Amino acid sequence: MTESPDTKAADDEVCRRVKNGLKPERNGLAKSLYPRPCHERPSKNRCHTAEEEVRPGMGRGGWVGEAGVYAASYDGRLYSRPFIEYFEETPMMVAVLTYMSYGILTIFGYVRDFLRHWKIERCHIASEKEEQKDFVPLYQDFENFYTRNIYMRIRDNWNRPICSVPGAKMDLMERATYDYNWTFEYTGWVVQDVINLGSYNYLGFAENTGPCADSAAEVTMKYGVGVASTRQEIGNLDRHEEMEKQVARFLGVESAMAFGMGFATNSMNIPALVGKGCLILSDELNHASLVLGARLSGSTIRVFKHNNMQSLEKLLREAIVHGQPRTHRPWKKILIVVEGIYSMEGSIVRLPEVIALKKRYRAYLYLDEAHSIGALGPRGRGVVDYFGLDPCDVDVMMGTFTKSFGAAGGYIAGKRELIEYLRSHSHSAVYATSMSPPVVEQIITSMKCIMGEDGTTIGSERLQQLAENTVYFRKRLREMGFIIYGNNDSPVVPMMLYMPAKIGAFGREMLKRNIGVVVVGFPATPIIESRARFCISAGHSKNMLDQALNIISEVGDLLQLKYSRHRLQPSSARPFDDDVYEDIDD
Repeated sequence: MTESPDTKAADDEVCRRVKNGLKPERNGLAKSLYPRPCHERPSKNRCHTAEEEVRPGMGRGGWVGEAGVYAASYDGRLYSRPFIEYFEETPMMVAVLTYMSYGILTIFGYVRDFLRHWKIERCHIASEKEEQKDFVPLYQDFENFYTRNIYMRIRDNWNRPICSVPGAKMDLMERATYDYNWTFEYTGWVVQDVINLGSYNYLGFAENTGPCADSAAEVTMKYGVGVASTRQEIGNLDRHEEMEKQVARFLGVESAMAFGMGFATNSMNIPALVGKGCLILSDELNHASLVLGARLSGSTIRVFKHNNMQSLEKLLREAIVHGQPRTHRPWKKILIVVEGIYSMEGSIVRLPEVIALKKRYRAYLYLDEAHSIGALGPRGRGVVDYFGLDPCDVDVMMGTFTKSFGAAGGYIAGKRELIEYLRSHSHSAVYATSMSPPVVEQIITSMKCIMGEDGTTIGSERLQQLAENTVYFRKRLREMGFIIYGNNDSPVVPMMLYMPAKIGAFGREMLKRNIGVVVVGFPATPIIESRARFCISAGHSKNMLDQALNIISEVGDLLQLKYSRHRLQPSSARPFDDDVYEDIDD
């Protein structure tokens, strides 16, 4: 882009200002990150083999390897270990039957809506009053049609109340419905010792015994449960200060600050960092909190294909070359927004490549480690630790305490100037009530366990157990013939169900056999990619996992869920990245 005197003057003015906690820099055009054309097929003998997702119609530019899954090349010099992910293509017959299932349900849905319109069938769903018929409709979108006619048929699989600690095993309150899932009644019975494969309790710290529970109880007796004020008024306790220092040391950054809600950590802080005249480059599978934060910021948003570095680099180049729409002035800031572990895909961000692109094009990086902090890396310090990278290369580090730490809330970490800016400009910091003291103590104690500062090896043992459980569980599911998404080391394990009827059937059949699972469908996933999502914990013993796997296999045979055409052959002595497959006919 040719610079005019006006443009250059505006650029100089931007460079002199430090705005929104991030120092603006010129975004310069540079050569491609990739040393060779992206379409070239990688050598079969390369020691580092990555596999990238390719779905019908998404055009990921991958190649079909011997394993029968799709793979894409990447710069192996940036990785110190194999980076393997599985995203097997949906079998054609399964895709056709899934579309037919939704088509049949849609037809019946419109028939039932017709009957409801003429008062032949009673409608329980929210709708406008007759006197409001001339107003703009509130309940006419497709999501509401889906809720009325599809979601309500399988609603019993969600919102199940538990009456125990959500540990490796839990107790569920039994409920029944007599009006096809519109309302529920409790029977008074409790389903005991249900193996919990749904909670984000990655390191098993969601417990009512042990050092964390004891410390939280002690702090409760001293400080109480609530603070009844914001941090900026009289709600700033010494435990809050200690927690934030602990988080900064844990992450290896200059400073950190905590918030009472993980969702609000994203949705309320992104608007404080970027605004009009800024560009956000967001992964297409980012969490709803990131999407909401980006929209609230008023920035221009452009979406790149999931974990696809060619797509990201293309957007970065276009942003540098063309600048802002109409004026073509350079963007004030370019912010790349990614997650450490994607909660519905089980995939891990290609962070070394993202950082390389971020440095090359002078952009900023916002990393959401909600699911990866505590669950990845030899020291449990997230995806940065997993790849052995420098935390200073990530401009904004975000994470939550709700998963690996068994607590609540979230954090933002990075340079001291960034955190001081957010303390006075973030809506979450200024207006939100301070975190509860026992929750703060839970975070401090669990983090000390992970760091080994409690004088025990509990933290390192749980990290090792989680890693072993994850690899074992994923390997066994692939051997059984299920289609499993995501990275080998991700404790989030999506298993594809596809058809809408099998969403409810799988959840119910598993609960009948005392296994609690989470099933996921539209709108949390694409409408034809319904799945069960297992979350592995360090609290799971091998016997628990074997019991769960045997039942999953039994239910999989019952519901015909073993869709994979490239079944992994069981082998006790197989290299990490040398999987052996057999072809399965459709």
